[in-house]
Amino acid sequence: MLNFLLFLVKRLAMMLISLVVIVSISYTLLYYAPGNYLDVQRAYSAMSSQMNPNSADYQRQRQLFEERYGLNKPLYAQIWTYVTKALTFKFGPSFQNPSVLIEDMVAERLPRTLLIVLLGIGLALVVGIPLGVIAGFRRNTWIDYVVTGLSMVGQVVPVYVLAVILILLFAGQVWNILPNGGWSTPWPKPSQLVLPVLTLALGPIAGIARYTRNQVAETLSQEFIRTARSKGLPEQVVIMRHALRNSLIPVVTTTAPQIAFALVGSVWIENIFRIPGIGQLFNTALQARDYPLMITSVVVLALGVMLANLLADIIYSLLDPRIKLEA
Repeated sequence: MLNFLLFLVKRLAMMLISLVVIVSISYTLLYYAPGNYLDVQRAYSAMSSQMNPNSADYQRQRQLFEERYGLNKPLYAQIWTYVTKALTFKFGPSFQNPSVLIEDMVAERLPRTLLIVLLGIGLALVVGIPLGVIAGFRRNTWIDYVVTGLSMVGQVVPVYVLAVILILLFAGQVWNILPNGGWSTPWPKPSQLVLPVLTLALGPIAGIARYTRNQVAETLSQEFIRTARSKGLPEQVVIMRHALRNSLIPVVTTTAPQIAFALVGSVWIENIFRIPGIGQLFNTALQARDYPLMITSVVVLALGVMLANLLADIIYSLLDPRIKLEA
């Protein structure tokens, strides 16, 4: 128990340090990147009196804007202010909508992103593990070749390409049986979830199936499997009690990277299928150079990836007592 607590404290401290580094790098890159929020708004209001950046109106508005958001302070002071507020999940207002706090935007949109990500990962586990197990037990057969080939294709095709292919197949060009996007509030219709979840799941299905197949194949070649068979144990007992159990435990470790893959992919998916989640929020902030909103979106996605990895390590140690969590 003590080792577990030490391990947990160490990992949480590392996550905190990592988040500070991520925020610092993101803030610095945005600080020195060409263009800013006021430039974007000036381009949108080309007919207004603020079109000329040298006009008194524009300079006065710029000064008020920078004072309000602390942009007139040195870079390190801006980063420190953001980090100290972020530790209490207080991210302040965004540039685009000063009357709404960013934490309220995240609270409204994060459940939608988590819904499609968790459904996608759940579908990937339900489909990917059985495919990998069958391919592992049927090595060097046509089943193994088909599963391995599809897994390789599924892992290299980007999610935005998969999304376009699925839309063409099921939402217009071939079969017009599913909506091509949209999101009913507060919760979507089941038909609106099918294509986004399927698009997010195909990549993880390929990764989990390939990893499971390799684990099953490796386990079947181990000495303890041959020993179990030599003792005369029924083949079903050898497979269920020895082969599958030892093969599937390591699969837990590959689930965390797949969650990270799905979280990053959700940025594309939400914009393609018009889902108002964190990914769409990030894209809107990127186009408007809304720095606080952009950095908060990055923090939320990075935190999700870190928590998924932490959860995978804990579950792995619980499933296999031989694995010790190092403090």
